[in-house]
Amino acid sequence: MDKKQLHRLWRKIRPIKVWYLVVLALVAVSVSVLSLRQNNLGMVRLRNAVYQADQNNGNVEAALQALRAYVYAHMNTDLATGNDSVYPPIQLKYTYERLQAAAQAQAQAAGGKVYTDAQAYCEQQDSVDFSGRNREPCIEQYVSSHPTSVARVPDALYKFDFASPSWSPDFAGFSLIVSSLLVLALACRVAAGQLAKRFL
Repeated sequence: MDKKQLHRLWRKIRPIKVWYLVVLALVAVSVSVLSLRQNNLGMVRLRNAVYQADQNNGNVEAALQALRAYVYAHMNTDLATGNDSVYPPIQLKYTYERLQAAAQAQAQAAGGKVYTDAQAYCEQQDSVDFSGRNREPCIEQYVSSHPTSVARVPDALYKFDFASPSWSPDFAGFSLIVSSLLVLALACRVAAGQLAKRFL
């Protein structure tokens, strides 16, 4: 490129004042930061709704669906397990406790049924004994040969994590693009001014 072409190009760029671009870039960056913060606050509100539904034995599935849809559609809402975190971000403590209680109640009911079955079995084996003393060893043997156990509640029923996209087509995403373009335009304008001083 010769000096005439550089001079023509500089005459087109020179009317764009650096301070215009600085102000516009600052406004755009501020809007980006605020909109990213709003995305995060929306995620926190929906996450709290999940915890509330869990605690009150409400519709946890609907609350989780709303949170999942929001996180997948908005940037800066990440709820994924990172390398340094030990636990998943969403843990439904009360749901897990209710599932554990139900499993224990089921095991206790099964244990009661085994004991009732043992009594019936041993009565059939020794129907002459009315006091029941001789049936005790039979009942103990029957119960020990038919053990009941509490079913383990799998972790997947109460632990969740959701990953947000790196960029999303929402207000935060578009404001981030605009602020990036304005910062780039500012850098180009400053570089063009330095080059013009040096070569023209």
